[in-house]
This record gives sequence, C-alpha cells and structure tokens, in this order.
Amino acid sequence: MESAGSAIITTLGAGSGVDFITLASDLADATYSVQRTNIETRNEALEAQISAASLLRSSLTGLASALGDRVRNGDLAPRAEIDNPGLVSVSTTPGLTPTGTYSLEVSQLARGQMVVSDAYGSADDLVGAGTLRFRFGEVTETSFTRDTTQPNLDIAVEATDTLSSLAGKITAQSEGKLEAYVSTGTDGAQLVVKSKDGAQSGFVMRVPGGSGASEPGNLKYLAWRPQDDTGQLRQTSRDALFSLDTVAMSSASNLVTGLPEGMSFDLKATNAGAPTTVSFSNDLDAVSDVMSDFVAALNDLAGLLNEEASALGGTLGNDPGARELKRDLQRLTSEIVMPNAAAGEPATLSDLGLKTNRDGTFALDGERLAATLEASPDAVAAMFTTGAFGVFATVDNLARANSLSSDPGSLGGSLTRFEDRIERNDERLSKIAEQQESLRARLTRELVAAERRIANSQSTLGFLQQQIEAWNTSN
Repeated sequence: MESAGSAIITTLGAGSGVDFITLASDLADATYSVQRTNIETRNEALEAQISAASLLRSSLTGLASALGDRVRNGDLAPRAEIDNPGLVSVSTTPGLTPTGTYSLEVSQLARGQMVVSDAYGSADDLVGAGTLRFRFGEVTETSFTRDTTQPNLDIAVEATDTLSSLAGKITAQSEGKLEAYVSTGTDGAQLVVKSKDGAQSGFVMRVPGGSGASEPGNLKYLAWRPQDDTGQLRQTSRDALFSLDTVAMSSASNLVTGLPEGMSFDLKATNAGAPTTVSFSNDLDAVSDVMSDFVAALNDLAGLLNEEASALGGTLGNDPGARELKRDLQRLTSEIVMPNAAAGEPATLSDLGLKTNRDGTFALDGERLAATLEASPDAVAAMFTTGAFGVFATVDNLARANSLSSDPGSLGGSLTRFEDRIERNDERLSKIAEQQESLRARLTRELVAAERRIANSQSTLGFLQQQIEAWNTSN
C-alpha cells in the first residue's frame, strides 16, 4: 500500500522512483535494531529468571504453609478426647500443646436477659416520643444492681417511631449488647429485648421525664424494672459456672479462654454431679507420616533447585539467591530447631531421621526416627507446634528469609533485581523508540527535500536539452 508521503511526492512530480518515506523508516529502524534486539533478548532472559525464581519461592512458601496447616489443623494438631463430647468443645492456643487429663464439671451455662413488653395492636403502632434509657448490671427476680462501669444507653425515640423501628434502633445503637425485635402472637405485637450472656449484662428500661398514662402510644408503656415486673421478665442473665479439676470458675460467656496450657472451652451443656474427663495424647504415627511427606516435598524443591540453578545451563546458575537457598537446604538437617531442648532430647531435624544425599536430595532414616519417638515422645510432639521454635518455625523462617525483597542475597532480592532491570530496559526501549521516531522524521524531511531538488534539477536539465535541440534544428 502506497504511503501518504509517497503519494504526495508522486503527486508533486518526483521522478526518482524511490519511496523516500519508506526508506527513511527503514534507515531509522536499522540504526537502532541492534540495540533494541539486544535489550529485548536480555528481557527474555530476565523473564525466564523471574519465572524460575518465583517458582522456587512459591514452592518453598507452599511447603511452609502446608506444614503449618498440618500442625495447626491437621493430623499433628493437638486434639482433646472428651468422655462426654456433647458437654464441651475444646480448642488450644497455637504454640501450646496441652498434655494429661482434666476433670470438668459444668453446673450452669451463661445466658442473657430477656424482657417481653406488654402487647400492642401491631408492629406499626406508634410508641410515643422521648428517650428510652437502658441501664446495665445484675438483675434478679426482684432487684437491680447497677454496674457503674457500663454507661447508659439512651435511645432517642421520635414521634414517628413505630414498635418495629424502635426495635431496629435498639439493636443498631447498642453495639452488640442488646438484640430487639417484634414478635406478633395471639396477644398482639410485643417488643422482645435480649442481652448478651453474663450476669452483668442485665438491664432495666426507663423513660426519664416521662409523663402521662402508661398505655400504648406513650413511651412509658415500655418502661420496665424487676420491682414492678408483671410478667415481662422471661429470663435473667447469668454467668457460666464450672469447675476444672475441682477448682471453681466462672465466665460471662460460654466461650471460655485463658485456661491452663492454652485450652479454650465452648460450653454446650451441664453435667452437675457427673464430671467428665478431658484428655490429650500425642499421635506418634502422624509424626512418621508427616516426616515422610516433608521429605518428599523437600526433594521436589531440591530437584527444582538443582535444575534451575545448575551451573551448566541453569536459568539461575549464577544467581546469589538460588545459591543461598542451596546452602540453606544443605545445612537444614543440622539446624537447631529446639534450642532449649534438654540433654538427650531431640533438637535437630537429623534427630527426626532427616538426612542429606550426595546429590543434594533428602532421605528419611526410619530407624533413627523410630528410636527418637520411642525415647522422647513428648519432646518430639513439642517439635511439631506453631511456637517460636520447632520444625514449622524453622521451615517458616527459611521461607521468609529467602523471600525478603530487601536482602540482595535471597530469592526475593533476586526477583527485585530482575524486575528492576526489566523496568530499566523497558525505559531504554521507550527512549530508543523516541530516538528512532525522531531520526525517521528528520530523514524523511531531508530525503523529501533532496527529492524535490532532484526533481527541480531534472526539470532544468530537460529545459536545457530542449533548447539545445532547438538550436541544432535551426542551424
């Protein structure tokens, strides 16, 4: 297809037959093609290095994550055995491994207070303007003891508020302390207000400065306190009461934390007079399974590393991050994972049977692992927690150290370096494109001007030739 510039030159009567627009573009491209090709080739190599380093890093972090899941939630997670499983659910704090057996007796579950108002005609009935004030504390069948540490809750009630809209305000403005809704039954529409669990979550409802008859349409109709109760109080709030190894305890919630050895309880029922047993034991078979899987995962990583970081043709053959990861894996078996281990107890991964082959891969010494499990079962269990020390902490620290973008000697640092180089190369390519375009425009102007001069010269030459022929004819 003829370019616009070529068409213009042809229209102007250019006679050389050369497309100077295309020629200028080709000359400019040829001038910078070597630089551009070199940079693009380097970028392709950098992209391959980024892909290899990212794969190694994700493999390492994936190994740490999978191990952490096994320790936290999998077959290595500490689990309680409960004689009466319907009584309680037991969980543990990460990093702590409860041991032994505990006696649990629950005499009372925590619950909240519930007050049901006298009836209205419907949920859309107006309740009257004013302030509905809630005070919090301990409520009994006949008395209220205010908890001065809890501020009052004042609900501003507009003249347009209905029983339904008031329920919404109570729930929204109480910040989780109260839940209110309207229930319509055989007696009509009634406001139901419930508090969260705990003895100090009880409440009374007052209408400061209220006047007039206490009847539907007047906010005073909703005021309530235990001394004046005529059946509105349906349930008082209370704490959970239980004993752990005969030690009496209480909790404002059925979700109980802060128990010995990092235990937490979710109380579900009572068993007064019939204590149940909560016990913990170590699943030593799971340790063998996890170590086998761990060795397999390490070999996958080592194989990938040997391929990508090979000195002969490896994508990361000269990369300091890959070399550092190699060194980290080589010393992994001797790494102290339990610095506070007592004399004779396992402290390294080699104590768990991990060993290194000459080609950099790993193997599991099953006899060594079995001997350690038999001699120190509790110490082995302690190595598989999510605490500051142990197998998971060691692998997790290894993954984090090799992912640090601020460390030029890590895979993370290598990735940052590769990405920075690509960014600089892309900037250079953009600059080359600008320079090439500038050169093309300049060459176009100069060649077009030359074309015009050639055309003018050809026109003059033609005129002279005509004159000479005319002179020769006349003679």
